[in-house]
Amino acid sequence: MTDAVPDGAAAPRGGLRLASFNVNSVRRRVPHLLDFLGRVSPDLLFLQETKCQAAEFPALEIEALGYRVHAVGQRGGRNGVAVLGRVPFEVVADSLPGDEADAQARYVEVEAAGIRAAGIYLPNGNSGGDEGYGYKLAWMERLAAQLRRRLDAFLPFAVLGDYNVCPAEHDLAPGSLPPTDALVRPETRARWRALLHLGMTDALRALHPVERIYTYWDYGPAFEGNRGLRIDHALLSPELSERLSRFEVDTRTRASEQPSDHAPVWLDLA
Repeated sequence: MTDAVPDGAAAPRGGLRLASFNVNSVRRRVPHLLDFLGRVSPDLLFLQETKCQAAEFPALEIEALGYRVHAVGQRGGRNGVAVLGRVPFEVVADSLPGDEADAQARYVEVEAAGIRAAGIYLPNGNSGGDEGYGYKLAWMERLAAQLRRRLDAFLPFAVLGDYNVCPAEHDLAPGSLPPTDALVRPETRARWRALLHLGMTDALRALHPVERIYTYWDYGPAFEGNRGLRIDHALLSPELSERLSRFEVDTRTRASEQPSDHAPVWLDLA
């Protein structure tokens, strides 16, 4: 896998480039975001952990690059997701169905270029004790129900974002997490497998089945020592998995000054 694309590299003719980036506070990462958009030029980019309400989102500089912005914020500046598009899109949902009382900003779904695509910020599950972990598992079950609805309707569907799940042992550096961590607990991994059993494809593993590839490195020496986690994923419905031609992790963004602890990920659909 390469860590960046040449300036001006474009998605395949007639294709679509989708991307995801946990920015860990969008107002602090505007330079990183503008650089990524300028180099990679995704057609749709989903952001997580924007940490601002929608009215506070720094849209003007992004819109100057030709992108439309739709942000979903949360009171108190926690969580937050957004979608940036240089292709026309229609917002289908600003929250994940299944719990009307859930006010956390973790889901946005759009229709664009003949497909449905969603950006998610799945709960971490390590805070809040049993209740916090229960919320994570319940959220994953709601996500499975949403995927089932889209698949039953034969809608081409992609779900990108920070899943806060390391699906298997080769998705994390040896010894980097204890077995009790919510990202690797058996219940978490079982619900991840349930998403795949519905018929979704893990885009990275479809093209890179055995490589140790990470998308997150904690602050400090973890990045330099490549002690990371793979927790940023893209799941594709059968129609879209057949079109998958490329998947990349943009470590150049993670290597920049004052970065997010996540690297953007992106894929091409032919």
